[in-house]
Amino acid sequence: MVVILQQIMKEQIVELRNGIRVVYTPSLSPVAHCGFIINTGSRDEHLKENGIVHFIEHAIFKGTSKRKTHHILNRIDNVGGEINAFTTKENTNVYASFTSIYLERAVELLTDIVFNSTFPDKELIKEKDVVIDEICSYQDTPYEQIYDDFESQVFKKHPLSYNILGTVKSVSKLNRNDLLSFFNKNYGTNEIVFSIVGNFSTEKIKRITQKYLSNIPSKIIKSKRKKFTCYSPTEIILTKDTHQAHCTIGNIAYDAYHPKKDTFILLNNILGGPAMNSKLNMGIREKYGLTYNIESSYNFYSDTGLFSIYLGTDNKHIYKTIDLVKKELTNLKSKKLSYLQLKNAKRQLIGQTTLSEENNCNVMLGQGKSLLQYNYVESLDEVYQKIEAITENELLDVANEIFDEKQLSTLLFKSTN
Repeated sequence: MVVILQQIMKEQIVELRNGIRVVYTPSLSPVAHCGFIINTGSRDEHLKENGIVHFIEHAIFKGTSKRKTHHILNRIDNVGGEINAFTTKENTNVYASFTSIYLERAVELLTDIVFNSTFPDKELIKEKDVVIDEICSYQDTPYEQIYDDFESQVFKKHPLSYNILGTVKSVSKLNRNDLLSFFNKNYGTNEIVFSIVGNFSTEKIKRITQKYLSNIPSKIIKSKRKKFTCYSPTEIILTKDTHQAHCTIGNIAYDAYHPKKDTFILLNNILGGPAMNSKLNMGIREKYGLTYNIESSYNFYSDTGLFSIYLGTDNKHIYKTIDLVKKELTNLKSKKLSYLQLKNAKRQLIGQTTLSEENNCNVMLGQGKSLLQYNYVESLDEVYQKIEAITENELLDVANEIFDEKQLSTLLFKSTN
């Protein structure tokens, strides 16, 4: 049995008796997407089991009580679809993309691998080598490594500092019993959302989700996450055998529920978002040609957030580039945007948000995460209204809070070349 909790425009949200929530969004596309978004990530690990969530994400594809690895991979691939998964600090995502006629096949397969995986020892031994290779490949890529190392620096001695992939040492020690025990303790049905986007009737969605998801035993889990409260700004300089110098500068920021979160999303987009006309790109790359890649990012979690600026440049230009970055931050702290600048910034963010809705896989994952985090899915109109309501004074206030130079941390990889 399912109970309709909410219907906002096109989205429908239902909850099964075992606590699993389902969100469905109709689409006219012949391609459909569905997947599990699970409220378990690397921050839910203990230090000695670091990397176990990511390893579980790999291991669920290695066999269930009725399928071997090649049966799992061929089930969707044979009909031209794709199956994938990824892990974040707070979530595990397991999903599939396929032509619409194979919805039931996809739902059944995903349910099987998430809830019936057997974690066979022989396959785990092989998969450890794959994950260790993945860890080493990130360590060979300073652009990737500096993001992970900066999080470890900012969230020092807290589970948010743990690398999602784990370490070679921690992953090497994981065994089948560790995976089963962790899964049983941390994957509760009340912390799972199943999200679907496709061209289906509501009745079909109800029938299929009830058939495959309602029989999963109810398991209610209360979050035991340790709140992050102990930030202290630091500066670390390391020497690396790299062609370029790499630098990350940042500060803690607002959590997922903070009323200033949306204001900072807009401010970060103005500073160093994906558009080529961002303040950092125009003021440093285009004006001086000092860096090929410069950007800022904002990641929010359930209890805190992280703002960071990344840049790569020659050793001889690194300190000049850092000074120019701080100049851009100072400008945003001291000068209000004009009416036209603010209007254009809002229009740009609204346009980017709208374009992201063209990718139905992103929509499926985004709506699942929103329902998991807020028990609510915002319509695009609601998102637009929030953006339009942001004022110049609110942006100035947030800039002075997050861009406070005394609160900024820095991680610098200086090149030996």
